[in-house]
Amino acid sequence: MALPPTQARPFGAVLTAMVTPMTLAGEIDLDAAVKVAKHLVDNGNDGIVLSGTTGESPTTHAPEKAELIRAVVDAVGDRAHVVAGAGSNDTQHAVRMAEQAAEAGAHGLLVVSPYYSRPSQEGLYRHITAVADATPLPVMVYDVPGRSGVRIAPATIERLAAHERIVANKDATGDVYTAAKLIESTGLAWYCGDDAMLLPFLAHGASGIVSVAAHVVGSRFAQVVAAFDAGDNAAALAAFRSVTPTIDAINGAGFQAVMAKAALQLLGVTENRYLRLPYVAATDDEVAVVRAGLEASGLLDPVTPRPR
Repeated sequence: MALPPTQARPFGAVLTAMVTPMTLAGEIDLDAAVKVAKHLVDNGNDGIVLSGTTGESPTTHAPEKAELIRAVVDAVGDRAHVVAGAGSNDTQHAVRMAEQAAEAGAHGLLVVSPYYSRPSQEGLYRHITAVADATPLPVMVYDVPGRSGVRIAPATIERLAAHERIVANKDATGDVYTAAKLIESTGLAWYCGDDAMLLPFLAHGASGIVSVAAHVVGSRFAQVVAAFDAGDNAAALAAFRSVTPTIDAINGAGFQAVMAKAALQLLGVTENRYLRLPYVAATDDEVAVVRAGLEASGLLDPVTPRPR
């Protein structure tokens, strides 16, 4: 079984929204996925989110998602919480995704607000509760208006918090003031959904983070959380500042899956950086930006220029 959940951290403290490795032929590379998952758990992550945006969920299919869950749960499910994305703008599709994730052995579900459709708050509430009703698994709601086109209103989150299986919220709104109030009023575990906002969210009561940069900075983020828990704010800030070049490199262009795959390849965790369209693999210039970020954070040795 995964690490024992707590009310404050039902899915752990540092989770990575994991990439989905691909072969040159465009197939999911399960062996590489297992290698990435083990790398994450060995380096500070106590949770993994599969088939989120960074996992290219819109372009992977139901059987592939189930195979990925099984492979990762078999590999690291006794050491980390494995959360599966059940996100769609078709409620019945999201329900089927949730059911298949539960059958495949996932420990929890991530349910994003329906993207593109921009439903009403009542529609958001009914969509999310329909998915939560579909399985016995605990649910993390995902509020990401920048991608979904609609924000989950505070009143809707308070309604959702009354559901027995909705236990957490991943917040990518950047609104820490509202988060502080909702953490108190709902009792939900709150997860920062933006690498750059980890410290402000912790200061306002968050439990941890669902990250992209933690593909490569998981150990440092774990240090941040541990130092903050211990009341050592100076150490938390120092650990966070040490990886800001990597956070900028992976998130700055807005193509997190692309840059995360480039970072993993640079560190030798994976052999390639292939993606499915409409994502396009990082160019050499983009890889150079990621390399510079990793080097500046002390995660990769600088390349010694060849003598002329």
